[in-house]
Amino acid sequence: MRIFILGFCMTLLAGAVQAQNRKQLANFSQFKHYYNPSLTGYEGPLLRSAYRNQWTGFEDAPKTVLLSAELDLQRVGRDSNRPFANGQDSRDRTEDISARHGLGLTLFHDQFGPAREMQVNLGYGSAVRLSERVSLRWGAALTYTSHRLDGNSLTVDQESDPRYSGLLGQKNNSGRGDLNLGISLTSQNLYVGYALIDVTEGSLLATGSDYLSDFYARRHVGQAGYRVGVTDMAGIILNGIYQYDSYNKSTVEGQLKAVYNNAFWVAGGYRNNLAYTLGAGVRLKQLSVGYTYESPTQDAKAIDKSTNEITLSYRLMPFASSNSKRGRQRVLIW
Repeated sequence: MRIFILGFCMTLLAGAVQAQNRKQLANFSQFKHYYNPSLTGYEGPLLRSAYRNQWTGFEDAPKTVLLSAELDLQRVGRDSNRPFANGQDSRDRTEDISARHGLGLTLFHDQFGPAREMQVNLGYGSAVRLSERVSLRWGAALTYTSHRLDGNSLTVDQESDPRYSGLLGQKNNSGRGDLNLGISLTSQNLYVGYALIDVTEGSLLATGSDYLSDFYARRHVGQAGYRVGVTDMAGIILNGIYQYDSYNKSTVEGQLKAVYNNAFWVAGGYRNNLAYTLGAGVRLKQLSVGYTYESPTQDAKAIDKSTNEITLSYRLMPFASSNSKRGRQRVLIW
């Protein structure tokens, strides 16, 4: 069993709390509904997954797995030969792919040394058209998060310290249920949204011990994205996210992508005072695969190790065309 000294133990606990309150993903734009339930179904019915290996090469480093599914309730089962496709004309399938009633399920697992976290997120998003091009979306999600800390793997300088007396030598389990709320304005190539995460700060449902109760904080999330075709073969995409809570304060992250023929892309991003990211990906019809390399900034090099992130997504309803009326490439990915 691996032993952790006091300094690393404190880092570990801080990391466990951050995993609950500030889940960082370099490809945050691929999991919009996870940060804002109103965007559930915005990109149509999809299956997604992400694997994040933080501090590669560091023993017991954080590893994160995220699995999600988004369904359009109006399209489910309409065509048994092509699940989730409604057989409407190409205009509907390319320009009106967003779900008016979307249902999403997200499973999150994170492990950092003796600390483990699991979360189940069940979300719903609905859209109302404000005009031919713009929709108002709102959504809500119920979440349940389970934390486990193996106190047998922890060693501190002073075992009599009351701060650790309830953690050492035993398995600590804590569970919290909460509510997320979100609202957004969307169009085919633009979205702007705001969400309130952990509205009740873990008080909606509480099980197990309360060793993390002081670290639950309501979180504010702002998101925005814009995509545009610049030539008949190329396009650019810009995504950003802002997060704030009283414990971790604020984090801002942006990502710029260049897309070629809706099949290949390269990306670069920056998370303020934390990391730089470089990524690339490929789309093969309904299947997309992406890779991102993340390097810590000078201010975040307490552990000078890189992070690797892999994403995989499958679209349950194919696009019919990517041609726009202006002759430019219509960008199909975010």
